[in-house]
Amino acid sequence: MSRERGSLSAETVLLAPVFLLFLLFLVGAGRVVEAQGEVNGAARDAARAASVERTMSDAETAAGEAARDALSGQCEPQVSLAGSSWQEGGRVRAEVTCSLDLAFLGFGAAKEMRGDSVVPLEQFRRVE
Repeated sequence: MSRERGSLSAETVLLAPVFLLFLLFLVGAGRVVEAQGEVNGAARDAARAASVERTMSDAETAAGEAARDALSGQCEPQVSLAGSSWQEGGRVRAEVTCSLDLAFLGFGAAKEMRGDSVVPLEQFRRVE
C-alpha cells in the first residue's frame, strides 16, 4: 500500500501540461475558424454592396468600404471584383484578402485569409 502513495499526484503533475496544451490548441484553432468566418462575411458584404451600384468604379468603392466596415479595423482588406459579369442578369464576385493577427499568448503570427462571395447583379440598382 505504501508503494502506491503519491501516484495520483505524480499523474496529475504529468498530465496537467498536456491538458493545458490541448486547451490552448483548441482556443487557437477556434480563433482561426472565427477569423475565416469574418473574412467570408466581409466578402459577402462587399459583393452585396457592389451589386446595387450602377458602374464598376462605384461598385469597387462600395465593396471596399463594406469590407472595411465588416472587418472593423482588424486589417486593411484587399478587395477584387475580378470575375464579375457587369450586364443584365450578371453576377458580382467579390474576393477579400486580409492579413489578420492570430497571435494568442505570444504564439502564432499574422495569417493571410481569403474569402469570396458571388451574388446576382441587382436588377433594381441604385439611382444616381
